[in-house]
Amino acid sequence: MSYVLATPEMVAAAANNLAQIGSTLSAANAAALAPTTGVLAAGADEVSAAVASLFSGHAQAYQTLGTQAAAFHERFIQALSTAAGAYGSAEAANASPLQQALNVINAPTQTLLGRPLIGNGTNGAPGTGQAGGPGGLLYGNGGNGGSGGVGQAGGAGGSAGLIGIGGTGGAGGAVSYTH
Repeated sequence: MSYVLATPEMVAAAANNLAQIGSTLSAANAAALAPTTGVLAAGADEVSAAVASLFSGHAQAYQTLGTQAAAFHERFIQALSTAAGAYGSAEAANASPLQQALNVINAPTQTLLGRPLIGNGTNGAPGTGQAGGPGGLLYGNGGNGGSGGVGQAGGAGGSAGLIGIGGTGGAGGAVSYTH
C-alpha cells in the first residue's frame, strides 16, 4: 500500500514553494557577490594579498557553482510545473469515461433498491446528525455519519456492501450547561 498522496494542486504548490526558495537563494547569492569576490588585502604585504586573492577565488568558484545550481533549480521547477499540468490533464481525461461507465452500471440498482451496485456511500453533513449513505450492494464502504449539532446525536454510519466496511457513526454534539 502506498502512502504517497499527489494531486495536481499539491504538485503545483510544491513548484511554487520551490520557486520562492530559489528566489531567496538567488537574492542571497547576489547580496554576497561583491563583498566576497572583491576581498581587500588586510595589509600591503604579499601574504595579505595572497590570502585575499585566495578568498576571492573561492568566492568566484562559489558564485559559478551557485549559478549552475540556480539553472538546475529552474529546470527542476519547470519540470515539476509541467508534471502538475500533465497529471491534472490525465486525471480529468480518466475521470469522465469511468464515471459515465459507473453511472450506467449503478442506474438500475439505484432506481430499484435505492443504493448503487458499486461505490462508496456519501458522508453525512457535519453538524446535522445525518446518517452516512450506504455503500454499493456488491462492493463499497458505507459513508461516515455526520456529527451532531449542540445536544444532538451523531448520525449512524452507512452500511457496507458485500465487500466493504461500514461507515463510522458521527460524534454527538456537545451539551452546554448554564448555571
